[in-house]
Amino acid sequence: MKLGSFTIEGRAALAPMAGITDLSFRQLCVDFGAGYVVTEMVSAQGLTYKNYKTNQLMKLSDSERPAAIQLFGDDPDYLARAAEIAMHFSPDAIDINMGCPAPKVCNSGGNAHGSGSALMKDPELCGRIVSAVKSAVSIPVTVKIRKGWDKNSINAVQVAQICEAAGADAIAVHGRTREQMYQPSADWEIIAQVKQAVKIPVIGNGDVTDAKSAAALLEQTGCDLVMVGRAAMGNPWIFREIHAYLTAGTILPPPTLNERMLVMMRHIRAMCEDKGESRAMREARKHAGWYLKGLKNAASFRRDAVQMETFEDMERLVQLVMEQRETE
Repeated sequence: MKLGSFTIEGRAALAPMAGITDLSFRQLCVDFGAGYVVTEMVSAQGLTYKNYKTNQLMKLSDSERPAAIQLFGDDPDYLARAAEIAMHFSPDAIDINMGCPAPKVCNSGGNAHGSGSALMKDPELCGRIVSAVKSAVSIPVTVKIRKGWDKNSINAVQVAQICEAAGADAIAVHGRTREQMYQPSADWEIIAQVKQAVKIPVIGNGDVTDAKSAAALLEQTGCDLVMVGRAAMGNPWIFREIHAYLTAGTILPPPTLNERMLVMMRHIRAMCEDKGESRAMREARKHAGWYLKGLKNAASFRRDAVQMETFEDMERLVQLVMEQRETE
């Protein structure tokens, strides 16, 4: 998929997820075949006020390109200034969050609607935001939206067209309303409708859980790229599996237990190097739980995982997991 001056290789991207898609996880997913990654969402207001934690979220490495920095907010001027600041981190694109359903995001900002998916209540404001950010930077500007706010305001097509007219270079569509959060099944038809309504690339998001569902989303909607979110948690090799299926029709076997544990350790070691052991191990507890999902005695292992404080604690946990396999 062509996006501005760069090309995204492959057909699968890693969706931005708050508290999950940090530098270490993005690099890991790229190594397993993700063609494009987006940072955790960054507050435009926090960035403008030079919040240190906000700056940390935007660190990019050369090994994860192409990569976008995602901004959220509801004020066009703040978002434009934030995009200018974000350019110091050399992103390949700026992504504007108009899809986050979290109450603290939807209720934030200065206007009556809020940020994230609440912006979809005001399509004209969405256009003004895109126009302001587009004027502030020389790289592609993309937008991530939802199906709409609720069942009475399904307006993804309208918002996508307004954003395109304002200069957006691509649109990512999550096939659920804000009201639906992450349940029930995503509506892929709305993604197809957006694809038919705009000329810029469309990225489909929602219910991509494996290689076959990725292929089905591409076929049913005609979208240019699929975005994998929750299915990648503890499962970065999903990108390898999607690539194999789309290019050769091959269903790869699931990773072995040994590979799962090695990748988990590699992931968490990288987190420790990036953030320091104390902070990284607190954040690593949830990741370990996802890597351990489905194993025999997984509940017991997860209880051990939430107590981890050092990398050595994780090494001991991995040893327990491997010893269990040897006694089966």
